Amino acid sequence: MSRTLTRRRTQLTRDRVRIQNQLESLLEETRIKLSSVVTDLLGSSGLRILTALGRGETDPAKLAAMGDARLQCGPEELADALTGSVSEIHRRLLQQHLAHLALIDAQMEELSWLAADAMRQHSEAVIRLVEIPGIRVLSAQQIVAEAGPQASAFPSPGQFSSWIGVCPGREESAGENHSSHCAKGNTYLRRVLCQAAQAAVRTKNSFFRLKFKRLLPRLGYAKAIWAMARHLSVVIWKILHEGAQYEERGLPTTPQAAKRRMQRIKQQMRAIGYAVEFKPLKTEAVPA
Repeated sequence: MSRTLTRRRTQLTRDRVRIQNQLESLLEETRIKLSSVVTDLLGSSGLRILTALGRGETDPAKLAAMGDARLQCGPEELADALTGSVSEIHRRLLQQHLAHLALIDAQMEELSWLAADAMRQHSEAVIRLVEIPGIRVLSAQQIVAEAGPQASAFPSPGQFSSWIGVCPGREESAGENHSSHCAKGNTYLRRVLCQAAQAAVRTKNSFFRLKFKRLLPRLGYAKAIWAMARHLSVVIWKILHEGAQYEERGLPTTPQAAKRRMQRIKQQMRAIGYAVEFKPLKTEAVPA
């Protein structure tokens, strides 16, 4: 059941991205360049402005005043980006897109609560997974839903990586490997691990960032990220199958940074109904 819920949430996430692309195309027709000055078109400022546009507001100054003060662009620049020609047809289409977006957001919120409730008995596994750099609560839920709380179907990390599809393939004949393309594997977990790998290599002082920097000159970005996804699968298998706890083996970090990370994880867990307490994260570097 939990797998059905997390997969449905993934489908709705893709639908949300599709709506965002359609909104950007619609704004291009009206010569409004909101997405060029606002980082997140569907953030709080973007949604306020889009809602006002859908209701018929056309004054660029009034629309720009709805932007948050923390926006990097100034009011004049924002007003200039909001200068366009919005017809009645554009407004109707904009209203439909926003209504569809609101429905998707409501369904995703409901699915998050349903998934959290269905996986409450496996919350310990979810908590241990979110301690890995790059893995958030929703990703951890999907990993547990797909692989199981102990990954008991996979006796080795190699088999687990192969099932996901993040290890090089083997097409051997006469002792020669003719293809090293990865198998398709579990497409849901492949997507999660690739996204987590890209987030992990951006985490300051993490082991994943250090290893990525070593591999990048030799493999290039795409292959180095793929190697990080493979390494993540091994770490995930050890945490689930062996009940291990993640220990950071990268460079030392400040206690303040570790505290901020724990607070962020707690906030994500509380948002879906979990109340957790973490032990301090270890920040010791790997001995040379």
